[in-house]
Amino acid sequence: MKLLDVPGRTILPRMVSHSELRKLFCSADAVCFDVDSTVIREEGIDELAKFCGVEDAVSEMTRRAMGGAVPFKAALTERLALIQPSREQVQRLIAEHPPHLTPGIRELVSRLQERNVQVFLISGGFRSIVEHVASKLNIPSTNVFANRLKFYFNGEYAGFDEMQPTAESGGKGKVIKLLKEKFHFKKIIMIGDGATDMEACPPADVFIGFGGNVIRQQVKDNAEWYITDFVELLGELEE
Repeated sequence: MKLLDVPGRTILPRMVSHSELRKLFCSADAVCFDVDSTVIREEGIDELAKFCGVEDAVSEMTRRAMGGAVPFKAALTERLALIQPSREQVQRLIAEHPPHLTPGIRELVSRLQERNVQVFLISGGFRSIVEHVASKLNIPSTNVFANRLKFYFNGEYAGFDEMQPTAESGGKGKVIKLLKEKFHFKKIIMIGDGATDMEACPPADVFIGFGGNVIRQQVKDNAEWYITDFVELLGELEE
């Protein structure tokens, strides 16, 4: 937020104008996407719950977590304790019910990559699923930040890696801070549907709320730039 300094007037905060946001997006050197309900149509954890037969209880927890009502790690721990997914179940889910890409995302990622913009996937979902999505978009696995499920030798669920930044509330912001420190990016854009995406700005320079799959009212009301179709961003890059 910038300040307007007009002689004789109170200094007021000024929201960044839409044209400034567009310029920042078009000149960004990195764009980070949330995955569930943004890059893909589904919520990965809900699909896993459905596959494991505990859909209703878990989807209610997801709604509460995405609305910002429950700390992220607590919600993740609760949901996984209910699902108890085995390694085989996760592999079968990906093979039998692969996630569906959101219309326009393939073209948008491709266009950004043509412009030499680094594209990252930052997800509170699971690395095995997110890496599958990344491969469909020609995003290297080194540009994927997501939670790692842990399994015992027999393949049974053994928890998740709680040391991953994405396992925490505020984790996406931590990843973006890390990316700025490591690669010296000047401008990073964060795009996503949920409260955890919006809170990553700052350190992201611009947050773009996405409501093409599901509309989270808190995000729609508070995002300075809110879209429901990736075609809008493709259009910005073509101008």
